[in-house]
Amino acid sequence: MAERILTLHELNRATLARQLLLERASLTTLDAIKQIAGLQAQLANPPYIGLWSRLHSFQRDDLTRLLEQRLVVRTSMMRRTLHLTTAEDYMHFRPALQIMYHRLLHTYFSKYRINDCEKEHLEVTMRSYLQEKPRTNVDLRAKLAEMAPGMDERLLYIVRMSIPLIQVFPGGVWGVGGSPAYTEAPAWLGRSFASSEMGLRSLILSYLTAFGPASVKDIQSWSGLTRLQPAVDALRAELMVLRDEQGRELFDVPGAPLPAAETPVPVRFMPDFDNLLLAHHDRRRIIADTYRPFVFPGNSMVLPTFLIDGFVRGVWKIERTTTGAKLLIQPFEQLTNSTCEVLRAEGEHLLHWVAERTTNLEVVLQTYDGTLSGQNMWGRI
Repeated sequence: MAERILTLHELNRATLARQLLLERASLTTLDAIKQIAGLQAQLANPPYIGLWSRLHSFQRDDLTRLLEQRLVVRTSMMRRTLHLTTAEDYMHFRPALQIMYHRLLHTYFSKYRINDCEKEHLEVTMRSYLQEKPRTNVDLRAKLAEMAPGMDERLLYIVRMSIPLIQVFPGGVWGVGGSPAYTEAPAWLGRSFASSEMGLRSLILSYLTAFGPASVKDIQSWSGLTRLQPAVDALRAELMVLRDEQGRELFDVPGAPLPAAETPVPVRFMPDFDNLLLAHHDRRRIIADTYRPFVFPGNSMVLPTFLIDGFVRGVWKIERTTTGAKLLIQPFEQLTNSTCEVLRAEGEHLLHWVAERTTNLEVVLQTYDGTLSGQNMWGRI
């Protein structure tokens, strides 16, 4: 039987369905985080907004309680970036991702000609230091300076990722800044890591459930891992195999939704760094190549976006004013009057949710002037 070929719009609808964006879901917050395979969490607030866009009646306390109860964790994960995932997924994903962290650590120590004995001493000492109590970046930096005064600032970043550390509560909570404290995951969570083999299987299947159908390159782009073709081939008998319009092989989990290309899609506001925009090697299923420079302007930034008919059509930000708050919406193209009305209405809901108990709220839908010049200077909320 010939493999089914999926159009760009069919891939778009499939991804949106798995990411709970075709319609708001009635799942629990914990189940939603598992379904979408976590949320990138470079900043504390965006994951909350990402869940608001995906769930019926989501409230900030719904996620905060999960962090406090240690059912959701904030830690370095896919692509070596901060993520919120369920504690269960973390204990499966991390062993599969460990090779990425080992490679980084090996490269660093090779550059500074640190031998295996010195490296082992450093790791053992740091683990012992962390086991005494949770430690902030300030604590870790001071301890590393004491042990290795000649090493540069990157050592803190590398050690913090190479040892399986998670941020303790209230790290990752809405509105909480400062320097979070870190501790080793198994003791904090009272769980044991899966084997690397089981972890990799879980990682691949979770990704396809959340973002499929997808290619091996897509899985690698999302995870930060390389050379995953053999691991995917080992699962081939359990997976569906499809193709995109370019003939690329796509994999999927049986029974996952594959909505029709013409399935209606509501307007959605996506926060900074949302994985919807980052989870594929070929991102055209969500954002046109023309618009990418204005959403990914450099310095590792990923700006908040809005979707119309399932695709990125502009950016937004919330500005605090002396008397209230303002939502600024900047389209990348001319919008119809009816679309503008719907966009405004959804924007008002978002602004009231983000700036609750704030008066003098205003939504400003800026006029598209026929050019994208200068729109890559938007900041974050």
